[in-house]
Amino acid sequence: MAKKALIIGVNDYAPIGVGGPDLKGCVNDALDMANTLVICGFGVRNIRILTNQRATKANILRGMTWLFKNCKEGDSLVLYYSGHGTRVTNMGTDYEVDRLDEAICPHDFNSGGHITDDEFNKFFKTNLKPKVNLEVIFDCCHSGTGTRNLELGLDHLNQELRVRMIEPDAETLFYSSYERELGSGDIGSRALVPVAKMNHTLWAACRDSQLSYESVISGNVRGHFTYEFCRVLRATNGNIVRSMLDSQVQRALSRHGNGQINQTESFPAEFRQRIFA
Repeated sequence: MAKKALIIGVNDYAPIGVGGPDLKGCVNDALDMANTLVICGFGVRNIRILTNQRATKANILRGMTWLFKNCKEGDSLVLYYSGHGTRVTNMGTDYEVDRLDEAICPHDFNSGGHITDDEFNKFFKTNLKPKVNLEVIFDCCHSGTGTRNLELGLDHLNQELRVRMIEPDAETLFYSSYERELGSGDIGSRALVPVAKMNHTLWAACRDSQLSYESVISGNVRGHFTYEFCRVLRATNGNIVRSMLDSQVQRALSRHGNGQINQTESFPAEFRQRIFA
């Protein structure tokens, strides 16, 4: 059984250097995830990392092609992203609003474009072979409200807290405010989300209507979700079922005190199975 992973972390957004909507903890997250996967049995040669200016949309799509290439029944794949997220309006061919799509922001999203959930799902359906295990792990915001910097931290007060979100365009902000009328959002209570015929497991750092945060933890800027996700995986060497991992990460996230709630989506039976197996 082969194990492969594509790890993406973007602190520095175009233009390179000061000037982009930069973050501070995403490269740290990417390295922590890579090291955690080694502990969980992934070979170093089978882990590819894209950070900052290397994490363009074109390079991410090429990396995904590498990740899925020659995969076969029983293999375990991981696609991890830490960086900005946003929402974009999905306009139908008749200019009707179909829904609001969540999207990640590559380094060059201003020129190269986002990668939406629809694009990911189409790629998975085309390239993921039956009975290949795929974990998709996103540590980014999935909603579009104002960004802010606050003075707060997990270790003690007076640490910087940042939101991992790119503000959507004006049209998307308008449609977001009428989500219920569009029928594209559920603002109910959190739960494991069973999705029939889903061919992968999505580990989202927050609900699609929430924000994902980073701050200084133990001397380094880290994404709260990735920090807790990796901490649980290392403590168990990856020998944990998905439902237990989800609940342990949720409890740990609640201690950060900013209302961020992780969400896990998969085919129902997968919640009872061990991750990476």
